[in-house]
Amino acid sequence: MQVSVEFGRERLVLAVPDDRLVAVHRRPPAPPIADVSEALANALENPLDFPALRLALTPDDHVAIVVDEHLPRLPELLTALLEYLGRNRIAPEAITLVCAPASSRQAWLDRLPEAFEDTRVEVHDPDDRRALSYLATTRRGHRVYLNRTVVDADQAVVLTAAGYRAGAGTGVLYPALGDAAIRQEALERLARAASGGTTSTMEQEAAEVCWLLGAPFFIQVVEGAGDDVGALVAGLADTNTEAQRLRDAEWRCQVERAADLVVAGMGGDPARHGFDELAQAAATAAAVVYPGGHIVLLTRAAPELGPGADMLRQAESAEDGLELLRQHQPPDLLAALQWANAAAQAKVYLLGGLAEDTVDELFAVRLDRPEQVQRLVDASASVLVLNDAHKVRAVLEE
Repeated sequence: MQVSVEFGRERLVLAVPDDRLVAVHRRPPAPPIADVSEALANALENPLDFPALRLALTPDDHVAIVVDEHLPRLPELLTALLEYLGRNRIAPEAITLVCAPASSRQAWLDRLPEAFEDTRVEVHDPDDRRALSYLATTRRGHRVYLNRTVVDADQAVVLTAAGYRAGAGTGVLYPALGDAAIRQEALERLARAASGGTTSTMEQEAAEVCWLLGAPFFIQVVEGAGDDVGALVAGLADTNTEAQRLRDAEWRCQVERAADLVVAGMGGDPARHGFDELAQAAATAAAVVYPGGHIVLLTRAAPELGPGADMLRQAESAEDGLELLRQHQPPDLLAALQWANAAAQAKVYLLGGLAEDTVDELFAVRLDRPEQVQRLVDASASVLVLNDAHKVRAVLEE
């Protein structure tokens, strides 16, 4: 059987014998949104169980837009949102785009129209007490210090992905825009979740913080394949349930059985694929590969590596790297843990833009050409192919 796997802007066709191909059961994907700008404007006018956003705005309002920089088509989405606010008499200088710390260099800013050049951009600093404002104390006893611009805004709008990635949804607001202490605690909880724990308590507290903030307006983006947008859900934080339903319909799949070889592609613009996405794809593959099996990650990205990944490069083995990460808990702890766990479970091959010595130090083998994947397929007793592996939630059938 001919099986296609997308990576970057390319497609690789693999020949896999029918009796070796592991079946993936997934609903047919919904058609992508053709006009993202129009769809966003419609979502703002017709939110779920809430009046149109414009009815909550007055001309003197200051608006804070919390921006999830992992989103596809981010310049289009932001432009449509800023135009909507402008049509409702919110001046560009009264708008602040708030991004999480340790985010990108905001390259998307260069693709916004000149009409919005007076819009402010702020990268949250969790260590700057002047940039934080006390909000309230949660039921669990946490004193919530949140980004001051967001707290002081007349209207907060959260533009985020409805994905499986940690920090998506309500997480892009809290704990991402909290103080250093709560961000560190959240990192530790996520690390425990990566080892089989749960993040439900953190999600409940994030929902409580949204209520304490005064019901910020959410725009949740369900990604489609590659750089497409599959769906938009607008409304208050309680629309998270609908966004997750659409996300699961798009990206949750059941795998017939574990495979000896998992080929995991990462389609779409390689510039959007950082080490977080690479590690998420590795974790997805590791969940459905036999222990001691093989994982092939296909990408065209050359992501910058953070301190956690650099820590792994100094370790003698993936197991030693896991211990170092637990001891030192770097800012990119979750991604580094996901990568190290995958490398400890299976032999990882990587086709991408990272240098060979870097790949080797990350306990993987660098592939030079897509054609080399076919040789691994030919030598494997069972093969599973996952497209957009950094977005998928793959589970084994019971």
